[in-house]
Amino acid sequence: MYIIVCGCGRVGAQLATMLSDEGHDVVVIDSSADSFRRLGSGFNGLTIVGNGFDERVLEKAGIERADVFAAVTNLDNTNIMAGQVAKKLYDVPKVISRVYYPDREKTYHRLGLETICGTTLVAKRVRDRILGHDLAVEESLNQKSRFTEMKATSALVGKKVAEIEIPNQFRLVAIIRNNEAIIVSSDTKIISGDTIIAVVSIEATEKVRALYNVDIFMKVGDLVSLSIED
Repeated sequence: MYIIVCGCGRVGAQLATMLSDEGHDVVVIDSSADSFRRLGSGFNGLTIVGNGFDERVLEKAGIERADVFAAVTNLDNTNIMAGQVAKKLYDVPKVISRVYYPDREKTYHRLGLETICGTTLVAKRVRDRILGHDLAVEESLNQKSRFTEMKATSALVGKKVAEIEIPNQFRLVAIIRNNEAIIVSSDTKIISGDTIIAVVSIEATEKVRALYNVDIFMKVGDLVSLSIED
């Protein structure tokens, strides 16, 4: 896919690097050239200095052929403006805007924008822990995959994400390390103490259990519904 990422902060840089590692065509836009230093050395996409809602910048980034536009700066107003321009002016098929304040999500939705709110995701995860919804794997809504959490075992420690994942069956999404969530890339190495957030296809669950000696899969919560098929 051809993907434009607006914002190269910690989230934007990790997202762009991950997508690039997976073989997508990625363009990153940020108002500060220094921010591009956050991109890994293996990033092979394009970088453009400018505002994500500037039409000239967007056209330089190839907005007319973009499959996805993700606005993930640390400013809600910038994200909503950039998202609206991508959606309304250029008719990008999928537009995602990062939201810091949950009470703004409904406004974004009325504008036809899909949102991701870290505050809401964390709150739901904590809720599930409080209510004890962390003892069993649950099926996601599409009935094809499960969103799971697992402790890093000796079979996983020391390996890179690329060595662990199984195409169309098992995909790592993030890790919790020292109480901080980190979006993984193919080069991310698992260390002792990590908690792994992953998507596993229902049919491959037992295979993953046996391969990596994972004793307990724990539910993260109904945060996502997706298939991991390419």
